[in-house]
Amino acid sequence: MTTPLELMRAKLNTETAKADWTELQPFFAKGQLIKVDNSLDLIDVAAHIASDDTDCVRDWMIGGQLVKLDDETALDWEQRKPAIWTVVVAPWILVQERGH
Repeated sequence: MTTPLELMRAKLNTETAKADWTELQPFFAKGQLIKVDNSLDLIDVAAHIASDDTDCVRDWMIGGQLVKLDDETALDWEQRKPAIWTVVVAPWILVQERGH
């Protein structure tokens, strides 16, 4: 039996995309980028957020694994141009650097 969380993961998995920092800058300026730590699975986090799993989200935020993208990281990404994976969970865009 497939759970609602598994269905949400499957849906969000098809909606992930690689983005360049230049594409993300306008969303950073609006405060809409949420950085997902590399210790977490981007799709799993997005599914928990979309499913309103406040306990998991709170724990990740308290642990510093899920934070609004800060100026220091934005400047670093501007300079290095790393691979960034994204998934939208409105009104947020979850971002995670890959392959660094």
